[in-house]
Amino acid sequence: MSRTAVVFPGMGPSKFGDVGRFMTVSPFARRRLAEADAALGYSLLDELRSGPDEYSAAQQIGFLVNSVAMADWMEKSLGFRPDMCVGSSFGERAAVAYSGAMPFGEVVRLTAELARCELDYFQAEQRELVSQLVVRTPQERLDDVLATMSRDGEWHEISGYFDHDVHLVTMHEDHLEAFKRKISDCGGYSLTTMRPAAHARVLAPLRARMREEVFTKFSFTATKTPIISDQDGSLVSEGTEVGAMLDASTVNPVHWGHIHDRLVNEGLTRICVAGPDFLLHRLKLLKKNFEVVTAGPQDALKARRPSK
Repeated sequence: MSRTAVVFPGMGPSKFGDVGRFMTVSPFARRRLAEADAALGYSLLDELRSGPDEYSAAQQIGFLVNSVAMADWMEKSLGFRPDMCVGSSFGERAAVAYSGAMPFGEVVRLTAELARCELDYFQAEQRELVSQLVVRTPQERLDDVLATMSRDGEWHEISGYFDHDVHLVTMHEDHLEAFKRKISDCGGYSLTTMRPAAHARVLAPLRARMREEVFTKFSFTATKTPIISDQDGSLVSEGTEVGAMLDASTVNPVHWGHIHDRLVNEGLTRICVAGPDFLLHRLKLLKKNFEVVTAGPQDALKARRPSK
C-alpha cells in the first residue's frame, strides 16, 4: 500500500478572484471559513473583497483556510489518509493545524497575530530587503552569480533550496535588477519577487519580536500526524518542537533536499500538494521520485474519482 504525505505549499502573490470561487462554492472551504470567522470575530470574505492583495493578514488567513480545506477535500474525495505532513514556508501553519498540534481556530488567530507583527515590523525596519525566486538556475551557476555579487560588495542569503535549479535568494532591493540580469545571462529565469523578504538570518530582529509579542500567547500540543520540518527534514511531533519549528522559520531557509531525503527514508511514495500552488507540484525533484497529486481549487471544483 502506498504511503502518502500531504504537502502544504508556500504562499505566492494572489488576488481574491483566484480562489474566491472555491471559498464560496466548496462545502469544505465554507466549513473552514465559518471556523475562521468565529475565531476572528469578523467576516474574512468581506476583508478579502475590500482589502489589499499580496501578503495582508486577510490574504494569509485566506490562504490558510483554502489549504486546510483542500486537505479536507483530499481525504473525502480522493480517499487519501496521509501518514505525514509537510508545510513549505507559510504552509507550515496549515501543517500545524492539519497535524492536530493546535486547533484550526487557534492557528487562524496565530496567523492573524503573526501577520500584524510582521507587517508592522516591515513598515519601519528592513524595508529594503526582498527575496527573489529563480528557476532554470543550477546550483553551480547560482554560485557563480552570488560570488560575483560578493566581490562587488553586494550582500545576499539563500532563503530557499527547492530543486537543483530552483532557489530563493534574499538581497537588498538596490541589487535586485543587476541580480536578475546576471541570472538571465546564465540562462536562468527570475520568477517571483517577494516583498517582504523571508527565511533569512538577517531577519533575527523580526524573529525576536514575533517571539516576544506573539508566540508567548499560544501553546502547542503533540501532533496526531507527524510533521516533516521544511528546514532540516527532521520529524516534529512534540508541542515544543512544533513551536520551535515555527519560531525558527523566520531565519532558516526552506530546504527541499532535506524534505526529499526524509520522505524517501520513511518509505513514502506519494505526495499530495494541498492548496493553491504554483511551484511545488512542478519540482523535478519530487516528480522523479514520487507520485505527485494536486489538490488545488481547480481540482476540487471538477469531478474526480476517489483513489483506490
